[in-house]
Amino acid sequence: MKILIVSQYFFPENFRINDFALEFNNRGHDVSVLTSIPNYPKGKFFNGYGILKKNRETYEGMEIFRSPLIPRGSGSSVKLALNYISFIFGSIFTSFFLLNKKFDIIFVFEPSPITVCLPAIFIKKVKNIPICFWVLDLWPESVVAGANKIPGFILNLILPIVKFIYNRCDLILVSSRGFIDSIIEKGISKNKIRFFPQWAESIFKPMCKVDDLLNTIPSSSFVIMFAGNIATGQDFPAIIKAAEILKNENNVHWVILGDGSKKAWAEQKVNNLNLNNNFHFLGRYPLSEMPKFYSNADAMLFSLEKEYIYSITIPAKVQTYLACGKPILAMIDGEASAIIRDAKAGLTCGSGDAEGLAKNVLRLSKFDKMELKKMGLNGHSYYKNNFEREMLIEKIEKIFESLILKNETTSNNSRDQI
Repeated sequence: MKILIVSQYFFPENFRINDFALEFNNRGHDVSVLTSIPNYPKGKFFNGYGILKKNRETYEGMEIFRSPLIPRGSGSSVKLALNYISFIFGSIFTSFFLLNKKFDIIFVFEPSPITVCLPAIFIKKVKNIPICFWVLDLWPESVVAGANKIPGFILNLILPIVKFIYNRCDLILVSSRGFIDSIIEKGISKNKIRFFPQWAESIFKPMCKVDDLLNTIPSSSFVIMFAGNIATGQDFPAIIKAAEILKNENNVHWVILGDGSKKAWAEQKVNNLNLNNNFHFLGRYPLSEMPKFYSNADAMLFSLEKEYIYSITIPAKVQTYLACGKPILAMIDGEASAIIRDAKAGLTCGSGDAEGLAKNVLRLSKFDKMELKKMGLNGHSYYKNNFEREMLIEKIEKIFESLILKNETTSNNSRDQI
């Protein structure tokens, strides 16, 4: 198959689409990528990249077309709006350089914004090829949840744009079953929507502890590890409140891997509360280093604010934590929490429940090593049965083949009628 991936984010940015593209490339498919100049998460262009730098390159044999855009900067409402809008126009401009290439299908990766699909719709219109749209972030719900970041006039435009995009896609994949009703409410047939969850990259699996990564923390400590974006949605005020409640539990240590818009605030808050001895910000590391860090954790943590959209979302780190066979502490409502409970892979409490999180941390810290190991193995088994990478890749490969065949049949029938 000749596959065109459209994604606002791609290598060297750290998103699951990188693994997807590499796997299809390794399976012998011809993969090209229409993307932007890398600038996430710090909001400025990566070294070596710019409007006139490296806008065409080859990565692991795949041809990458990079469109000009305005970097997201500090993530303010104006900057984000300009970043999203500039990608639309920049990538439509860049797509003219793709129109002489043959593609069988367009795959759109959407962790946000949904407007990433507009360039794909333009290409589809010109070349008459199907679009498979993978929705990882539900609009307009997610925009409403973070409305303080988005200007009001943009909110008023979003719903008709969302409907326009959904109607022009041939198949919509959703990373959470909770998204399906919202899309149906926008006039989309249920037959056009399928549940297709995320998976963990193949590097994530149970492994023995790698020593000396956390050498400033006593080896007898109970280590809770958070990995990912440090932003408003992750509810660091509640995480830090739980740490404050447990400040006299000297063996409990919180390790934070990652970066984001709330990191400076979180560091200052931890300092003000004199929690530095037990709360550690280690910064951002390459994806390849994450399994080594995870091996040092006694439990992995994820949380999201109390918002409807978050209650029907399955964060990507759920699959990653499960794949590594680590007990999980979750402070979240809804679907993701239900997965942890069903898998018997950890302890959960509601979004924003700092006291509940503190109680679960204290309870888990009293478990012996065999109990913790069993909990982790439960999670790994659940992952293998529901989110295993090879299984999902083979599933979407068949989905692509079916869409291509359907499009070819429709096109042939149309020509016969003429």
